[in-house]
Amino acid sequence: MKKLSRTWMNKSSGSDDLTEEDDDDKYSLPTRDDFQPLDTNEQEELVRSLEKTLAHQSFLWKGVFAALIACFMAFLIFSIYQQALFPWEMRYHAYFMKEVDSWIVISADWASVLVCSMTVAGLLHNSHRQWLWYSFYAGFLVAGFWLYQMLKLSKFRFEVIWLPFGPLSAAVVSLYVDHLLNESSEEVRKLRGYMYSYKAS
Repeated sequence: MKKLSRTWMNKSSGSDDLTEEDDDDKYSLPTRDDFQPLDTNEQEELVRSLEKTLAHQSFLWKGVFAALIACFMAFLIFSIYQQALFPWEMRYHAYFMKEVDSWIVISADWASVLVCSMTVAGLLHNSHRQWLWYSFYAGFLVAGFWLYQMLKLSKFRFEVIWLPFGPLSAAVVSLYVDHLLNESSEEVRKLRGYMYSYKAS
């Protein structure tokens, strides 16, 4: 049986040499000669393509989050309008009727609008990136005020938890998005720096 298998293998090996060589070529690992280094123009084109893609993604994501925050701002402004004309008609404001005056609630809502405005400004204008941190700190103050008022209620109302954490969450998420986009931008800048170093050498 062993002799028969050897004989069959020897006969088949000669006819399958070409196919085996083709298969070896197909599945062989690339050698050093298979790769050609990019020339200067190709490197420049690649880096520019990455920069263009990053700029597009940055504009898209910042625009999306800015639009969402702007919608929240519009809701807050509507809430201020309702509280000014029809005090305590909105249920989420009515919970605090016995705790604070109407003008204090309106002022707190305006502070929330201010936090969101600074967040949008920081997202859409790279030169105003520090506004994201300003909105973060201001959001903490707004959150502290509303949490203090909520703790004074006879029953803690989870349905209005967005009052303290809405503006603060907008600032935190915007800071995180800006951080991720900055990391990607830094990687592309490093890549361009490596390219210039290679050209200089």
